[in-house]
Amino acid sequence: MTFEILQPHTGPIPADVYLPASPETVTWGRLPSRADAPVLTVPAGTTVTIDTVSHEGILEDQGKDPLGYFTGHGVVAASVLDDAVAIAAALSRDPAVDGPHVVTGPVRIDGARRGDLLKITVVALQPRVPYGVISNRHGKGALPGELPRGEGTMSVFTPVEDRDGCLVGTLPLTDGGPRVVEFPLAPFLGTMGVAPDSDERPHSVPPSNFGGNIDIKLLTEGSVLYLPVQVDGALAYVGDPHFAQGDGEVALTALEASLRATLRFDVVPRAEALAAFGDVLGPLVETADYLVPTGLDR
Repeated sequence: MTFEILQPHTGPIPADVYLPASPETVTWGRLPSRADAPVLTVPAGTTVTIDTVSHEGILEDQGKDPLGYFTGHGVVAASVLDDAVAIAAALSRDPAVDGPHVVTGPVRIDGARRGDLLKITVVALQPRVPYGVISNRHGKGALPGELPRGEGTMSVFTPVEDRDGCLVGTLPLTDGGPRVVEFPLAPFLGTMGVAPDSDERPHSVPPSNFGGNIDIKLLTEGSVLYLPVQVDGALAYVGDPHFAQGDGEVALTALEASLRATLRFDVVPRAEALAAFGDVLGPLVETADYLVPTGLDR
């Protein structure tokens, strides 16, 4: 299998409407608010192909230089995403007060009104590169006092390979002999949300009733996310792309890497939403097997 690098404006773009990631169409470390102008406006029912960029490989503790970081791990320069390079060069954040995530949007959905539900159907998720990063940083993750064992950030470059038509992550183990753990990819977007009814851009890490960094790994292709619309037009956004995640993010991150997402944006009027679900107060996921309510706390 030959892996196609999905640079901006190249490769398969399944939807008629395309939103690339660029310094003009993303925020870094903060989520869009009601005061942000939409980077794209579409009618309800529109399917949009959106490029997302992973923060892993562009963060300050990785050099804020994705070209240098990834070529240092053996990636050829042409396989490093141009939009990641441009975003790292043009934008900045304050790690002390901002989150790590790069978020594409917001997208205004004409017809969405406060009190409605925005229905986001995950049509397709395409890996943009054949590699990702798994990281752990001190004071974060599920075992902040125990891992990582060494000083500083632990970032593990993780190649993706084809195994009989199935893409797998390949993670080398360093506790003795040369062994590799392989695991199947199950891509999803960790961040999916709408703008809050506030002029302040929220920190990108804590999720809330508007969605955001919900990290629900069931949001793979074919799944649906319902979000209570906070402001007219919804102002939807996505980011924090994952190639795979286990049961939580014990190591702080899962296998994080950039995705091209094709999503359909529909509006469920409030009366229909109440009849179907009752009063939805936060993100609600629907898959072929499950209806998944969420309980959220900072």
